[in-house]
Amino acid sequence: MLHVDQISKRFGDHQALSNVTFDVHPGRITGFVGANGAGKTTTMRIILGVTAADAGTVTFRGQPISGEDRRSIGYMPEERGLYPKMRVAEQITYFGRLHGMPLTSAAASTAALLDRLEIADRAGDAVETLSLGNQQRAQIAAALVHKPQIIVLDEPFSGLDPLGVDAIVDVLKEAAAGGAPILFSSHQLELVERICDDLIIIAGGSVRASGSREDLRRTHATNSWELHAPGSPLEWIAGMPKVNNVTIDGDRARFTVSDPSAAQHVLMQAALAGPVASFQSEEPTLATIFKEVIQ
Repeated sequence: MLHVDQISKRFGDHQALSNVTFDVHPGRITGFVGANGAGKTTTMRIILGVTAADAGTVTFRGQPISGEDRRSIGYMPEERGLYPKMRVAEQITYFGRLHGMPLTSAAASTAALLDRLEIADRAGDAVETLSLGNQQRAQIAAALVHKPQIIVLDEPFSGLDPLGVDAIVDVLKEAAAGGAPILFSSHQLELVERICDDLIIIAGGSVRASGSREDLRRTHATNSWELHAPGSPLEWIAGMPKVNNVTIDGDRARFTVSDPSAAQHVLMQAALAGPVASFQSEEPTLATIFKEVIQ
């Protein structure tokens, strides 16, 4: 497990991080979300050892993270860092060699990744000739070529079309299945919600919420409900005690309750009025949780 414990960092008069604490578990994909300037990249740089924390520690497998551990990290920065005039496969193999891989192993890993990321046909092309999306795929390959023990990615899905996203998600899930803890930042909240096991929300340099996707949804449940009652008028719901924010669309009604018992009263009244096709609570989306915790 990668554990970030009480990390703080100040740049001049700006407190970039304040007691940031979270875990990235083996075999799980953790989404790191926050607005620009929230502290995501600074946190990643401290994990990597590029920036020193003013206070706090980073541990891996229960021990202070070492230089050897950091050499095993697969890191992708938000700014593309590939050499534009080098050929794609040659460059990725070169990065594998920098991580200590034998040439044959680095070349084999490069070929497998380019195939998985669906850019094997561009292996002999210069990076600068690729589309931005394919450059992003090549950047991911460079981060993963050495089969890292820890994966840290800063905005890995930027500029990708849905097919590119799916290709990278498949590769990351395979790495997670192999036991690697994966941390990535993204502004694409719907995508984070879809692929992540765990989430960290940071704002103003402080972690505002963290945990599994399911736990966060339960913790931040909005007491929202949807009723589907075909053929029955639903306007009466607005007059029910402790029922708020009623919207009616044909034979469907959505509403919130200030007391959980009010939802059951609505269901009983609806059953008396006619058939009920469905009655279910609505889980909050990551976007809803994000807005709630950063306010």
